Amino acid sequence: MQTIRMGIVGVGIMGRRYYAMLRALPCVEVTALCVRHLDTIDDLPGEKFADYRLLCVSGQVDAVIIATPHYSHPLVAIEALRHGLHVLVDKPLAVHVADGHRMLTAPRDPRLRFGVMFQERSRPVHRTIKAMLQDGVLGDMRRVQWVVTDWFRSHAYYQSSPWRATWKGEGGGLLINQCPHHLDLLQWFVGLPTRVTAHIALGKYHPIKVEDEVTAFLEYPNGATGVFIASTGEAPGTNRLEIVGEKGKLVLEQGTLTLFENVMETSVFSRTTQELFARPPYQAREIPVTGDWEGPAGVLKNFRDAIVEGVPLLVPAEEALGSLELGNAMLLSGLLHQSVDIPIDAERMERELVRLASDG
Repeated sequence: MQTIRMGIVGVGIMGRRYYAMLRALPCVEVTALCVRHLDTIDDLPGEKFADYRLLCVSGQVDAVIIATPHYSHPLVAIEALRHGLHVLVDKPLAVHVADGHRMLTAPRDPRLRFGVMFQERSRPVHRTIKAMLQDGVLGDMRRVQWVVTDWFRSHAYYQSSPWRATWKGEGGGLLINQCPHHLDLLQWFVGLPTRVTAHIALGKYHPIKVEDEVTAFLEYPNGATGVFIASTGEAPGTNRLEIVGEKGKLVLEQGTLTLFENVMETSVFSRTTQELFARPPYQAREIPVTGDWEGPAGVLKNFRDAIVEGVPLLVPAEEALGSLELGNAMLLSGLLHQSVDIPIDAERMERELVRLASDG
């Protein structure tokens, strides 16, 4: 296998983690690093750049990992693709859908690999859920609910960096920082809703101007409904996913996946039973989950293999647009205090974020 020369743009907390993972990956050499303040990476070997544009034209790399603050993801990715480099972007793809579209429509060689770091898709239990849904275990979906409030963050966390939890620096709070993995999984499991009605709280639990709590009601094309609840101010938190269909229910909580399987489809039982208070009988069983999970290192390995061997990317950039659309819809609905259709008005979302960023 040929050796891939990797560059890392953004060598903060996540960039350093990726650096260590790449150094341990066979047939990968980290040949260039880019960070604004070069003195912060004096301890790391490799060619160093203070400007990502110089790294992209240096001839030192075949691919780049982007681990910069969110707003710069489109700038770096488009520049790298323009110069013939493969790209892997840390989540999220971008801050808003308009920038996401710009990234995906930017001119590039179709042979280039462009992926996003959504490693939760490779977690065995999540792959098991996806496979079961594709196999029709639940039948037509009726309801989905994800309560994910185990994202508690302290005041110290938000004060750890001047760009963190700001409209100008990060582009938002909970939805753009903590929730992208769950939003990606949600739309991967059951698809995108057609309408979102969300209530968001700005700085409810912390001295910040961005959202730290969200409750969203989701409407799907087949009439199914959903609820998504998240918070960084709740402790002890909950992480519980329920997907309900005609044939039963899947529940994921504390790492355990349970299937509640109806003996007869709900609607059929309802139409045929003569008993006034009868309920469809069901059987509950824990679903065994096998396989190892490599986390972000597995995504980096997949990125290498996609470049060298042509294997499919775990999460192509095109698929990452779904989670961005869903998160933007929740945010826009909460800001406007009204329901929002999907696809959203991308220009309106961008204008709202520009307005908020101008206020700090």
